Amino acid sequence: MGDRQFRTVLEGGSYFEGPRWHDGAWWASDFYRHTVSRVRPEGGEDVVLEVENQPSGLGWLPDGSLLVVSMKDHRLLRVSDGDVTTHADLSDVCGGHLNDMVVDASGRAYVGDFGFDLMGGGAPAPASVKRVDPDGTVTVVAEGLKFPNGSVITPDGGTLIVGETWGNRFTAFDIAADGSLGNRRVWAELGPEPEGSSIEELLGQVVVAPDGCTLDAEGHVWVADGFGSRVLRVAPGGSIVDEIAAPDGMGVFACALGGDDGRTLLLCCAPDFYEHTRAPVREAVLVSTEVAVPHAGLP
Repeated sequence: MGDRQFRTVLEGGSYFEGPRWHDGAWWASDFYRHTVSRVRPEGGEDVVLEVENQPSGLGWLPDGSLLVVSMKDHRLLRVSDGDVTTHADLSDVCGGHLNDMVVDASGRAYVGDFGFDLMGGGAPAPASVKRVDPDGTVTVVAEGLKFPNGSVITPDGGTLIVGETWGNRFTAFDIAADGSLGNRRVWAELGPEPEGSSIEELLGQVVVAPDGCTLDAEGHVWVADGFGSRVLRVAPGGSIVDEIAAPDGMGVFACALGGDDGRTLLLCCAPDFYEHTRAPVREAVLVSTEVAVPHAGLP
C-alpha cells in the first residue's frame, strides 16, 4: 500500500460491484448477498433492494427511478417509489450474465453481458452492448466485444467508452442523437489483443483487465484491474499515469469517483470474484482514498 491512505467505508460484503455516487451517498450492488445498498459516506448501509438473480450495474432515469441489472435472468429492473418492475428483458440478446451498465442523461441505458458461462467454465465468446431506451425497448448497438464491462459516457453525452476485460483495451463509440453507436475505435490500448479458446489461454495474455471504471474531469479513466489488485488512471491512448494498489490481500473490481468535491475514489475490494468462494463469506469491503482530479460530472 505504500503511504496511500485508505478509509474503510463498509465491511461485511460478499462482492461489491457497480458503485455510484448519487444524491450525497454511495450506492453499490453486492452480488452474493443479492442486495443493492445506499451507503452513507460516514459508513453504514441501507438496503434498498434485494435482487434474487444477482444485482450488478446501477443507474438512474431522469425521473429519479433507479435502474438495476438483474444478472442471471437478464432483466433490467426499475425501482420507482418502492415499486419494482421489469424495465426490460434482455434474455434474447445475452450469451451470459447481464453485467455492468451506464445510463445517459436522457435515460438510455447501455449494458453489456459476459458472452459466455464464466462461472461454469464455458469457452470464451464475444458479447454485445445493448441499449435500453426509456420506454424499455432493447436494441443491440455493438457486437464482438471481449467481455464488455465497466463503461462511462463523456459529459457532453457524445462518447461511450467501454472496457473489454479480456481485450486489454477500452473501446470508444460516438453516440448519435438517436442513441445509436458509430465510429468504433480503440480508446486505450493496454496490451496486445489476447487470443485463445479457453480462459486459461486468455489469462496468460491479459496485461490489464478493465473492470468497473469512472471518468474524471480531465478525460482520464480510473479503472479497476480485475486481475491486478490495483486501480489505474488511464489516459486516452492507453498511458497509465497513476496506480493505486489495493489493500493487502485484496483484489479490486470496481471504482467510482464521488464525495462532496468529487475527489473521493471508492474501491470495491474482495479477495477474488468467484461465486463459490465469495458467496459463503463476508470478506468484501468498500474503501476510499482521495485523488487530485474530481469526477467528470456523469457516471
